[in-house]
This record gives sequence, structure tokens and C-alpha cells, in this order.
Amino acid sequence: MMLRLPMAAVLAGMLLVGAASWKVAAAEPDRPLVLERTIRLRDIGGRIGHIAVDVARKRLFVAELGNDTVAVVDLERGRVTHRIDGMRAPQGIAYAPRADVLAITNGGDGSVRLFHGADLTSMATVALENNADAIRVDPGSGRLIVGYGRGGLAVIDPSKGTLVSTIKLPAHPEGFQIDPGTGRLFANLPDRREIAIVDLAAGRQVGSWPVKAQANFAMAIDPAGSRLIITSRRPARFVVLDAKTGASLVSQQTCRDSDDVSFDAKRQLAYVSCGDGRLDVFAMGNGYPRLAQLTTRADARTSLFVPELDRLFVGARAALLGTNAAVLVFRTGS
Repeated sequence: MMLRLPMAAVLAGMLLVGAASWKVAAAEPDRPLVLERTIRLRDIGGRIGHIAVDVARKRLFVAELGNDTVAVVDLERGRVTHRIDGMRAPQGIAYAPRADVLAITNGGDGSVRLFHGADLTSMATVALENNADAIRVDPGSGRLIVGYGRGGLAVIDPSKGTLVSTIKLPAHPEGFQIDPGTGRLFANLPDRREIAIVDLAAGRQVGSWPVKAQANFAMAIDPAGSRLIITSRRPARFVVLDAKTGASLVSQQTCRDSDDVSFDAKRQLAYVSCGDGRLDVFAMGNGYPRLAQLTTRADARTSLFVPELDRLFVGARAALLGTNAAVLVFRTGS
């Protein structure tokens, strides 16, 4: 006997099949982001940390903070193929392509653990004071910069797995960015409601700008346009600053509990991911309007835009009992 399915179920199945494919048509021109697919992680009891990518191998690394593991996602197959165990509250992740090294910061013990990119075997551990957190690759030197402790930046040589130097700051740094043209680093210091300006070549802080809000965590940079993008949580604001002077270019409302913001240079857009289950898209010009607001999941705060893939990856924790943590993959418009 032939089973007749309701039309809604048939349509839902068709949508799921389409979302599972990596190579799909471009997003509609009037929709800056479209949810392409959801990659299942697993039932994790705590938050999802930050995300990094190895573009050449099409691998995504996701800090499963609540599980003390890092998931390795094969983007071609759309699934987790490996896990790195033994972490202590992994928070930040960076892949250094020149050295072919993966670096994971651990808030639990203050360590930065380095792994060979080819086979993800352990390479070295750099012990910092405590609370190893945000991490970036310096585009000029290829070195790793790590925010840690009550107020510091650590400079690490990824090829040797050694600590090169430290830079003192007056408070713990959260999100930070490096201007490749000037060699200056901008770091959010939410405890002081300011942005620290660091000269990496000199190895010291050279200035600061006040922030007219609390909990300024996320940051992105537009080096070509000399603009700095930050978001705050109290109140929930999207702010663009002149990266030369610190002057405010715009300040407007955004989603609540933001933790990451990305700049899309090709489309001149900014993407803000928030713990209230929303994702905001702002135009970077002509008044900086909010073009779209998408629904994600509660506590889907962390995200990473990868321009080489034209994809925005959003980390989402298990929202309800019986659900799984996941990576939400959004494809961009034309």
C-alpha cells in the first residue's frame, strides 16, 4: 500500500535535502544571508567557544567549551571527523597557515596548546598566567597574539611553540584586532570601558579610547576603510569608529548579548551574532542601516565569517534537553 505523506512533510524533506548540499546556488540578492545547512556537533552541557578555519583543508575548528574538547569539522562532508580532547575550558582558536599550526587557548588553566596542522598531533604548550582567552594571528609576522590574565597580551612563535614576549594592559582584553597597515592592535577592555591601542613593534600600549557603553566584547576591523567595529551589551549597541582618531561614526541598536562581529569587505557588510538568538546584518555605509535580522538559536553567540568561502559560521549550544549543539552555516548573497 502506498503511504501518502502530507504536503508540508514533503516540502520539509525537500528543504532538508537542499540544505545538506555544500554547493548550492547563491543567496537571493535581497537577502544578505541564508541558512544553508546545520552541522550537528553533539549534546554539550555548556557554551560553545570560538571558531577557526583551515581554508586549504576545508576544516572548521569549534571550541566545545562545556565539554573540554575541540571539534574538527570536515566542511566537504558536513560532519565532525575528529575531536581534540584534554582541554581545560577551551575558549579561543586560531589557525596559523604559515606555520601550519592550530592554537587553542584554555581559560581553565591559562595554557595555549599548539598542534601540528597536518595530523593534529600535539606540538607544544605555552603556559600563561591564567584565563587564556582571545587569540589572533598577526598578519605581518605570522605570530600568535593571545589575551590573558588580568591584563596582558602574549606573543607566541607558532613555528617554535615558544613565548616571544608579553605586553602589559590595565585590564583583561576581550575581542581585539590588528591593523596590518600600521601594526597597531586595538583591544576591548570592558572592565575599563575603553579600547586599548597597542604598538606591536614597540611592544607596549600607546593610547586608549573611551567607550560610552558597558561590556564591549566583540570587535572587527576594516583596514582599507580605517574603521573599527565594536559591539556592546549594556546597552546593546553597534558602533563604528574611525580607526585613526577614535571618533564615533555611528552608534545604533543591535541584538542583545553580542559576542562576535565580522566585517565582509566584498559586500561592505557587518555581521553581529548574539546570545538572544538573533543575527544582525548592517550595511557599512550610507548611514549604516540594519539590513536584516535573522533568527538563530538562544545562546548562539559566537561566529566566524570566512571570506574565502563566502560563509558565516555560527556556533549554537544545545538549546533544549535532547537537542544537539551545532554549527549554523549561512551563505552570503551575491
